[in-house]
Amino acid sequence: MRVAEPPALALHAFVNVEGVLTGAERVRDGDVPDDVRIETEARRDLDLAGEDLVAAEKVGARLVVPEDPEWPAWQLLCLGPPADRGLRGAGPPLGLWIRGEAPVESVFDQAISVIGARAATGYGELVAAEIGYALGTAGMTVVSGAAYGIDGAAHRGALKAAGSTVAVLGCGIDIPYPAGHSSLLDGIAANGLVVSEYPPATNPARHRFLVRNRLIAALSTATVVVEAGARSGAKNTATTAAALGKVVLAVPGPISSAMSVGCHDLLRTGAATIAGSVAEILEVVGPVGEHLRAPGQSPRRSTDGLAGQALRVHEALRREEGRGAEEVAVDSGVPLERVRALLPELELTRHAERHDDGWRQARGGY
Repeated sequence: MRVAEPPALALHAFVNVEGVLTGAERVRDGDVPDDVRIETEARRDLDLAGEDLVAAEKVGARLVVPEDPEWPAWQLLCLGPPADRGLRGAGPPLGLWIRGEAPVESVFDQAISVIGARAATGYGELVAAEIGYALGTAGMTVVSGAAYGIDGAAHRGALKAAGSTVAVLGCGIDIPYPAGHSSLLDGIAANGLVVSEYPPATNPARHRFLVRNRLIAALSTATVVVEAGARSGAKNTATTAAALGKVVLAVPGPISSAMSVGCHDLLRTGAATIAGSVAEILEVVGPVGEHLRAPGQSPRRSTDGLAGQALRVHEALRREEGRGAEEVAVDSGVPLERVRALLPELELTRHAERHDDGWRQARGGY
């Protein structure tokens, strides 16, 4: 894991054939195929395995590898081989550094990624927090990247619901990044997991966050994009998730907001399903039949039972002044005799009232 920058596809395939110990020895000796040499040449002399384990232990982290019972094999299966899906920068990790005591083998059983822009709007952060809280309340794990903006709001929402949440880092497990989320990462580790495939002391870098995004997509059943710019890491994660066969949902926003352009583009191209409410998200990502959303119903009006001429007569009445049958007939276009028959009926149904100055709409009747 130390000698190659993830995702090291050639090294991963080499280790699968040679085994970990033999593979490591041959990498140190330079006795490897050309494609493996390209991935490992710059770092093959680094032998920091012992130091890495000590550094991880200092922050309460451990190394989990494919041979371990808690390795999330089912979730990571979709990452290989990436060529079948035309993905660039995909491929499974060689191992994962994990901080937190939540059981890895079960924490990802019902995991949903909630991602979005760092420069989020107030609207976006509110929606992300509500989604995180709802998913946490429903017993689902919220996976995100611990960044400012949408990520942080989603993590906090899940924590507020006493739910499980996972932060996937683009740096070493011992580096609290961003620094302003140090206490948030501590809270995530206490209630869920902090995960990284990068060795301790690995500095954050833009390309590492893009590579990290494939893990956020793979470890989840579905991905919800709350806000995203036209070109953003969140949109990149959503595209990867779709290519991996995951469900992708996008939250619509104001057409004037630059932070909603990415979401609207995902919806326009059919890459994502609209997430119009928390209930809709739960219905899509939850276990089949467990979170069915009640059909939407518009508020009823007291005049919903009126039709045709009765409705026209009612609309011709006023609340503050009485009107004679003749005025109502002219205003509504209903024959006078029919108006005279309908007004008493409207009175019986409490849609009209007779006053000294004529007929009026009943109070609260519309």
